[in-house]
Amino acid sequence: MEIVVAGRHTEVLPKYRAHVEQKLAKVEQLAPRAQRVDVLVSREANPRQSESRERVELTVVDRGPVIRAEACADDRYAALDLALGKLLERLRRSRDRRKAHRNHTPLAPVDVRPPEAADEQVPAAASSTDGTVETTLGDSPVVIREKVHPAQPMTVDDALYEMELVGHDFFLFVDAETAQPSVAYRRHGWSYGVIKLDTPVANGAETPAHAAVG
Repeated sequence: MEIVVAGRHTEVLPKYRAHVEQKLAKVEQLAPRAQRVDVLVSREANPRQSESRERVELTVVDRGPVIRAEACADDRYAALDLALGKLLERLRRSRDRRKAHRNHTPLAPVDVRPPEAADEQVPAAASSTDGTVETTLGDSPVVIREKVHPAQPMTVDDALYEMELVGHDFFLFVDAETAQPSVAYRRHGWSYGVIKLDTPVANGAETPAHAAVG
């Protein structure tokens, strides 16, 4: 399993890289087929946010759904421990779900809180190795990030499950039953919503596309 460590607005020293590799050895026990773990370390320059100035983001790239976790703390070692704890819990639930599908047994609901993530702005037409492209909107300071993800049609249940694995509060997918582009999102507690697009591509009609909240 490959471990890729990168820094954003900060330098990652060899000592910390070695510490990360040692800590992430536990990931392979729960995800033996994992191909890579991406580790992004970033630092907040604002002194008012000193208690959460170090952020660590962990992403497991596997044959199945991407599993992700992140955390902030006053130092990057503590942030790594917090993020790793979240990641291992999500990996365990992913493993248990696979076992339950094989055994046809029901699972307990997943309780994962969304992270407080914020994307930084970058120069126009910037691109990254993962295929993300960022451009500015005309002469304005607005930055638009675009990325194309491969997608397989899935049920709403599977969409909610994958949303929990990445720790987000929304998830874009194609509904397997209706072939409609859809977004599942977290409302409050155990309440979720689904927005679907009624498009000519999905139903063959010539009517204008509109959104429906479910």
